[in-house]
Amino acid sequence: MTTLAITGATGFVGRRTLALALEAGHSVRALTRRPQPPQAGVTWVAGALDTPAALGELVAGADAVIHIAGVVNAPTPEGFTQGNVEGTRAVLAAAEAAGVERFVHVSSLAAREPGLSDYGRSKAGAEDAVRASSLAWTMVRPPAVYGPGDLEMLDLFRMARFGVVAMPPAGRLSLIHVDDLAGLLLALADRDTGRVVYEPDDGTPGAWTHAGFARAIGTAVGRRVLPISLPAGLLRLGARIDRMARGPKAKLTPDRAAYMAHPDWTSSLDARPPEALWRPRIATADGLAATAAWYREHRLL
Repeated sequence: MTTLAITGATGFVGRRTLALALEAGHSVRALTRRPQPPQAGVTWVAGALDTPAALGELVAGADAVIHIAGVVNAPTPEGFTQGNVEGTRAVLAAAEAAGVERFVHVSSLAAREPGLSDYGRSKAGAEDAVRASSLAWTMVRPPAVYGPGDLEMLDLFRMARFGVVAMPPAGRLSLIHVDDLAGLLLALADRDTGRVVYEPDDGTPGAWTHAGFARAIGTAVGRRVLPISLPAGLLRLGARIDRMARGPKAKLTPDRAAYMAHPDWTSSLDARPPEALWRPRIATADGLAATAAWYREHRLL
């Protein structure tokens, strides 16, 4: 049995990673800002990325750290830097001090294009911090992550019910089901792969066009949809409107609009994990259908 320390365990990816870790027989130490109900096999550690004492308690006795926590939306560049760069440095420092053997870092494809967005710049900065550490690390740059429990793609599914899905300008993207991503993170926590960066995906040849992904969502909700490509300028306008309407809860921010307008968010074939280590197991059509069913079950769709 391996003891894993997980940051971000209360988020979308973290919850599934924790659940699959327990199914695999691991013991988990998980960081949380809020009180959590007791759970067999889990030691909840109260704190955050900016509380060194909590991080020290989190990693004590751990065989591996899976660092999932991060900031995906912030009103200022400093918010991204504090959450993604400084937060990662703090977890690395705690892991080094505790003599942890393995460090699995969840980055983003956005780190490949740090000039596009404050988010991408902060994820690239976090990667730099990991590379500079003395730990045996592996980094994972997930593409768009979906699955039951995700709320980021909910608006796309809601639009699909009405037969129209607004998408970014023409481009391509890769996808991965949350359980496939969690499975990869656990596989990496179990073995030393060397210091390498992986870019996993669902195995779709050539990845997805934006229009093809919109149609796949339509199929998942039982509707034939018309994909509409929004110009970059209209995305930026929408971001300003969303910020005025929803304030700090806005989903479409100017930073995200800049990210979304990029035409290529596909995982690199050269960075795909070797099949002997991991391969995707959930067909995207099945995963999208399960996601739509989860939305309906929770009266979100």
